[in-house]
Amino acid sequence: MAAAREKGKAVWKSVKGESQSPFVLGSIVRIFMENFLTYTVCEVYPGPNLNVVLGANGTGKSSIVCAICLGLAGKPSFLGRVDKIGLFVKQGCMKGVVEIELFKSPANIIITREIYVVSNSSVWFINREPATLKTVEEQIAALNIQVDNLCQFLPQDKVGEFTKLSKTELLEATEKSIGSPEMYQFHCELKNYREKERELENLCREKTTSLEKMKQRVERYKQDVDRYHECKRHVDLIEMLERKRPWVEYENVREQHEEAKQNRNQVKKELKSLKEMQAPWTKKIEEAEENLKSLDMKTRDNAAEIRSISQKCKEKQDALEMKDKQIEEINQAFRMKKDEETNRQKKIYQTQKIIQEWQNELDTMAVCENLQPQIDAINTELKELQEERVNIDNDVNDLRAEKTNQEREKKRIIDRLGQLNNIMHMKEENLKMRFRDTHSAIMWLRKNKDKFKKRTCEPMMLEINVKDSRHAKYIENHISSNDMRAFVFECQEDMETFLVEMRDHQKLIVNAVCAPAESCAENLPSRPIEELHQYGFYSYLRELFDAPHPVMSYLCSQYRVHDVPVGTEKTRDMIERVIQETNLRQMYTAEERYVIKVSSYTKQSLSSNTCLREAQFLTTSVDTDEREQLENQQQDINNTLKSLDARLTVLFDRQKLLEHKDNKLRQEKKALLERGNQRRQLESKIGVKYDSLRQLEQDAIDLEKEFQLANVKIKEINKQKAGLVSELMHLIKRIIPLNIVKVALALQITRMTAEKNRLQSEYKAGTVQLRAAQQRFHELDHKKQLLYEKCVELMKQARQVCRLGPGQDFPEEFQVAFQTLPDTLEEIDAFLNEEKTRASCFTGLSASVVEEYNKQTQEIQQLTEYLEGKKNELNNYKQNISQVKEKWLSLLKVMIEQINGKFSKFFSSMQCVGEVDLHMENEEEYEKYGIRIRVKFHSSTELHELTPYHQSGGEKTVSTMLYLMALQELNRCPFRVVDEINQGMDPVNERRVFEMVVETACKKRTSQYFFITPKLLQNLTYNDKMTVLFVYNGPFMLETHKWNIKDMRRRQRRLTKMTE
Repeated sequence: MAAAREKGKAVWKSVKGESQSPFVLGSIVRIFMENFLTYTVCEVYPGPNLNVVLGANGTGKSSIVCAICLGLAGKPSFLGRVDKIGLFVKQGCMKGVVEIELFKSPANIIITREIYVVSNSSVWFINREPATLKTVEEQIAALNIQVDNLCQFLPQDKVGEFTKLSKTELLEATEKSIGSPEMYQFHCELKNYREKERELENLCREKTTSLEKMKQRVERYKQDVDRYHECKRHVDLIEMLERKRPWVEYENVREQHEEAKQNRNQVKKELKSLKEMQAPWTKKIEEAEENLKSLDMKTRDNAAEIRSISQKCKEKQDALEMKDKQIEEINQAFRMKKDEETNRQKKIYQTQKIIQEWQNELDTMAVCENLQPQIDAINTELKELQEERVNIDNDVNDLRAEKTNQEREKKRIIDRLGQLNNIMHMKEENLKMRFRDTHSAIMWLRKNKDKFKKRTCEPMMLEINVKDSRHAKYIENHISSNDMRAFVFECQEDMETFLVEMRDHQKLIVNAVCAPAESCAENLPSRPIEELHQYGFYSYLRELFDAPHPVMSYLCSQYRVHDVPVGTEKTRDMIERVIQETNLRQMYTAEERYVIKVSSYTKQSLSSNTCLREAQFLTTSVDTDEREQLENQQQDINNTLKSLDARLTVLFDRQKLLEHKDNKLRQEKKALLERGNQRRQLESKIGVKYDSLRQLEQDAIDLEKEFQLANVKIKEINKQKAGLVSELMHLIKRIIPLNIVKVALALQITRMTAEKNRLQSEYKAGTVQLRAAQQRFHELDHKKQLLYEKCVELMKQARQVCRLGPGQDFPEEFQVAFQTLPDTLEEIDAFLNEEKTRASCFTGLSASVVEEYNKQTQEIQQLTEYLEGKKNELNNYKQNISQVKEKWLSLLKVMIEQINGKFSKFFSSMQCVGEVDLHMENEEEYEKYGIRIRVKFHSSTELHELTPYHQSGGEKTVSTMLYLMALQELNRCPFRVVDEINQGMDPVNERRVFEMVVETACKKRTSQYFFITPKLLQNLTYNDKMTVLFVYNGPFMLETHKWNIKDMRRRQRRLTKMTE
């Protein structure tokens, strides 16, 4: 490869060194390909005129065409093969190279394109220096190279599209190909000018109509404006009257306030004089009240001491009564013990009598047989039966408790399954309404799961369970609708089996996907979510929902749900910073989805955002794991309940048997006990009575001793009573003098109260006049206060009506205006009513009429000026159109006449007729101008327009080739490429066309021509200026650097001699 590249440099230098090169500016000098389509390494050196690229199908002829297109900044889509540039790299390689060397004086231009498979991107170089795509396109455009123009570059897969070009498209392609740069520019300017002219004409018509309507409206408004101004004068006068009225009202109230203030001050002086006259009587009454207070204090102290002594006397009396009660209780206790002893003696006698009677009865009874061993045996057997019954009862209770618990748990599971089934039923009904085929497939899958080797999952919209319904919209916006209703398989073979059954046999339209062989469900995100909290992100998509393992693995692999974060409004507010700092490719905010792409050329981040649509499928979720677990638990509980019922039946049967045996033993025991029970009962009774007799004899009471103890206690109590009586007499002596003092104090209080009443009655006569004066003073003071407050309020209202600030002086304009108005309230009210009546006559008017009138007047003026400017602009456009049209048509007609001459000449040489003319529907519709090709291949037919449907395939091919040949002689583009256009021609036409191509393309200083074909006819006419490039390919090909024509010729001569 290095040798080939060096050889290319040598050719490049030699071409540069020629002063009169046969190559035209922009012609291709060299094509180098490495790991490109079918080529590992290949270098092509085309000639300056006709280059016939010849080779069998599949050897790589069209690969050279692809290299020319892609190497000169062409788009993969233009070739009609694939859309991704990475697919042009040879299979198994990661990088491919295309290098095109273009002729230019004094130094050729080498354009290199490196294609990378992994990133599906390209890197550009110009003369071995890095460059951008834009720079490459500018260089190619400067050389008039147009690989997207079918008139210049016609690849194999685009041959049929040439005849499908409309007249307009053919005209533009021809202008770009052979016309001068000004011609296509004039055409574009004419279309733009005409579009602007139409817009301006429509705009002027609309604005003129609007202007006339606005003038009519203004005329209607003018009369209303005059009436409004007259109404405004009345309203202003009313406003001024309403401003003066509170000031007049304030002045009236202020005068009333001054009068009330003077009256109050006069009454205040009279009140002071009356108070001075009442002062002596007041002093005497106060002295009497002081004496009464002193006597009252002494009376309260005396009464308190009397109460204290009386309380002590009562306590002593209560104590004496208590001592009497104690003596009575002692006597009562002695009497009770005396009665108790008498009763004891009676009980002893009766007990002894009963014992004697029972003893006599016992002596008469015969001695019974010994039945105790039989009873003990029955007791032992009953005890064993009882223990077994207790054990069985315990077992029954345990089993019943366990059964109750199991039934309660079963009811809970059934209720929960009912809830889950309702939710699942709703989701299935939703799916059934939208995708009936998918629902039918689900029903089939549930009945035929045994036909699959590995796990199968129902559509994702049923399997995915969102943890919070608010997050459903993120999942549905992220996963496509087709995948939401797709079945998920772990095995490719299972998926194919399912699809064959559904699509081929049942004719259902369903989707299915296969989870990756290596699970991606546990893939870790590119960074922990904690690092993104500062941007408002709170979770990745994967953490917002649950899904079966195959579904989650597919979503992580296909949609990278483990690495797409979800944010809040905070994320939306700082989205530019998030894009710059995080390098995330996808993200969600509260209501939007953002997708960020990085340009392959400028490396700039390009972001797009879309509003999230509302969730439709995942708003309700069912936990399938929980449902499966509940169903398993229900089955286990049913089995457990059956087992418990069987065990209970066995225990109940055993209980009945034991109960029957227990009854039989008890009857036997009862019979034995009745035989030996009478004697034992009598012996037991006698023993009990002997115990009772001994107890009674032990409980004897000593009455003499008890009597002496009672007398001692009574003597002690009597001594205490004597002390209490002495203390009581002493207290009575103390209370007598206190009662005498109490009576004396009561007499003094009576005399002093009478004196006070006498003084108060004398004082009262003078107080009546004083109170009347005080009442009058308070009334006048209250009136004065009310008038003051009213003055303040009226002043506030007056200033508010006049819109005066707190410290603002009364304006002089108001003073002047007020002087012309009435000065009394009656006159002001009369004048005000008169003006209001006049103003009310002007109904239906508002300030908006004047505003609208002024606004309309201003808009009319602005619209008039705007319309005048647009009319001037329209005239300018018409002038420009006239000038450009004249230039463009003169160039266009000359070009079409030249094309028609060449085209007609070529058709005449083939004994056919062909014409090219300018087609127009409307002289002013410049975007509809086009080139019309009309052809006639048979003498018996008329000229027909070349269309994709009228002519045969060969006729269309010949017409296309001859049109391109007509352009070839007129065209100054650097080169033209035509790929396998001769395949649809019959031999006669193919030979004629080839001869025309040779004759046209081999003229001096004509454009370079690439003619690609898999075969040629025999005995064709050739030219020395032709270059024939043979393309061979196969496993035994020599490497490029080993290819040597001289060695091959020597070897050929040697072999020829040997055969001779």
